[in-house]
Amino acid sequence: MSSSVRTPPRAQTQAQAPGRKRLGRWLLNEPAQPSTHQPEPERTQPWWKVMCLTGVDYFSTLGYQPAIAAAAAGVLSPLATLVLVAVTLFGALPVYKRVASESPRGEGSIAMLEKLLPKWRGKVFVLVLLGFAATSFLITMTLSAADASAHLIENPFAPSWLEGQQILITVVFLGLLSGVFLRGFREAIGIAVVLVALFLVLNLCVVVVSVVQIVEQGGLVGNWWSALTTQHGNPLIMLGLAVLIFPRLALGLSGFETGVVVMPQIDGKPGDTEENPAGRIAGAHRLLTSAALIMSGFLIASSFVTTLLIPAAAFEEGGPANGRALAYLAHRYLGDGFGTAYDISTIGILWFAGASAMTGLLNLVPRYLPRYGMAPAWAKAVRPLVLVITLIAILVTVFFRADVEAQGGAYATGVLALITSASVAVTLSAHRKGQRGRTIGFGIAAVVFVLTTAVNMIERPDGLKIATCFVLGIIVISFISRSRRAFELRATSIRMDETALSFVSSQDDGDILLIAHEPKRLSSSAYRHKLQHACAVSHFPSSARPLFIEVTVDDSSDFETELQVRGVVRHGYRILEVHSSNVPNTIAAVMLHVRDITGLMPHVYFRWTEGDPVANLFKFLFTGEGEIAPVTREVLRAAEPDVTRRPWVHVG
Repeated sequence: MSSSVRTPPRAQTQAQAPGRKRLGRWLLNEPAQPSTHQPEPERTQPWWKVMCLTGVDYFSTLGYQPAIAAAAAGVLSPLATLVLVAVTLFGALPVYKRVASESPRGEGSIAMLEKLLPKWRGKVFVLVLLGFAATSFLITMTLSAADASAHLIENPFAPSWLEGQQILITVVFLGLLSGVFLRGFREAIGIAVVLVALFLVLNLCVVVVSVVQIVEQGGLVGNWWSALTTQHGNPLIMLGLAVLIFPRLALGLSGFETGVVVMPQIDGKPGDTEENPAGRIAGAHRLLTSAALIMSGFLIASSFVTTLLIPAAAFEEGGPANGRALAYLAHRYLGDGFGTAYDISTIGILWFAGASAMTGLLNLVPRYLPRYGMAPAWAKAVRPLVLVITLIAILVTVFFRADVEAQGGAYATGVLALITSASVAVTLSAHRKGQRGRTIGFGIAAVVFVLTTAVNMIERPDGLKIATCFVLGIIVISFISRSRRAFELRATSIRMDETALSFVSSQDDGDILLIAHEPKRLSSSAYRHKLQHACAVSHFPSSARPLFIEVTVDDSSDFETELQVRGVVRHGYRILEVHSSNVPNTIAAVMLHVRDITGLMPHVYFRWTEGDPVANLFKFLFTGEGEIAPVTREVLRAAEPDVTRRPWVHVG
């Protein structure tokens, strides 16, 4: 026989509490990922449909990537794009296929690296990666919305009063996206399929017509090659320059991390198990491969036609092709009617690219921060997170003045940091499994991405500055939140084995007496002296048979833990043993559990802790020990407002 009580998530408890205001109930009634960090999608879909959900992020970069490539590389744009495609197909794609195989529940590379670093080092490292992930996803939202507003304003049929209102329009787009998630994001994949299909078909039309124009005009390829060789000399120099320019085009790698995040929505096979979801993994591999091949083809073709057909002056700030190269070609060669249709599809997919990014953030934040105790309890609910993310996105938009080019550095920094972490994670994974060939291959990819990230940060320090702000913000807010939540009950569930249950159930009336004991002092004399002291200062009745309670701290960086209470007899003394992440919160949780299953009032007896109380408080925050007696009492006071039902804490 064993006892078990599961603690409900605070966000859900508050949402159901009677007397809550309607707004509070509405905000908290839709939990994000549960604390077990295993996504539970409503229904799964074929891999190609899920590809469209990640594709609204990945494919939408065609709206601005060709213009950014042309502005950054000039006549070298096609060669630099070939380098980008090579890195995509032979670097990022194999890396993320391995990530998908090892994190089939959408955990991604961050979870892989978390397992490699123990305790606080792992937590801090994850917070840093979350900062870069937040940079990538948030800038995806703001940059895409800004480019959508640019396509709207530049359309020849747009009303004149929209001119100069790009910031306002971008904020409106972000607000509309927020409204979709606040209402309930149920049909995301269906919308994504329509947008991606329409967008890719229209882009294919523009590319084909542009190639026809190149053939009909004649001499454009020769003129381009002549300009290329005149400016940059022999092919080796061209290749070297293309490699150096590649970091500026890295935003064309966007979408791989999102592709892993959405894995739980992919159909599996009948024989799939939670331990081995082979069908889901195979679907994710097809998703990643297909998306990479489609995007690679469009990137090569679009960079080629835009470089040959659009004059360099058109890519300058304020130019008609700035941030919208393919739209420029659509209007020029297919007319304003088709161009407007292209603009509408581009606006739609760029706006919806923020949905893919928002989905990524709503997956990552509840997966890590509440579990670390580094976010408020409401961070497990979707709607408050949506509002916070939208507010931050609006502030970023105002800061960058909705400038697509200005946000490119921050976007590339976030994307490259995530891909670099993934390449390092799979390299270490292959090494641990003794796969020498794969270790070398992934190691080469990791070196390429590390160098690319370093070059991007040096050349575009604004991106690093923004990412650093996100990293520092997440770390500071996380530790403030952890401090504020220090006195919460942290047990997600409590289980007592048969022996422990017999210990607390053996007394039919009266109180249950517990003596807190240091688990490192296990000699018979240590228990005897502790019992004698407790009897002397607390005046136990002679018939009392107190229990000892010993809490062993395994990993103090953990916040939420499942408690397993074991009953043991040592030197004739009855002892409750628990392993957890801290001492006082665990003792308080066990006392409340004992009260609930026995109906008797527990009393716990401590000795005062030696040392500076302030230093002991900080020790408690970071090691789970320190000032145990007063903290235990404070945890009980916060958890049980009714003083007549609150377990007693005695200190002597």
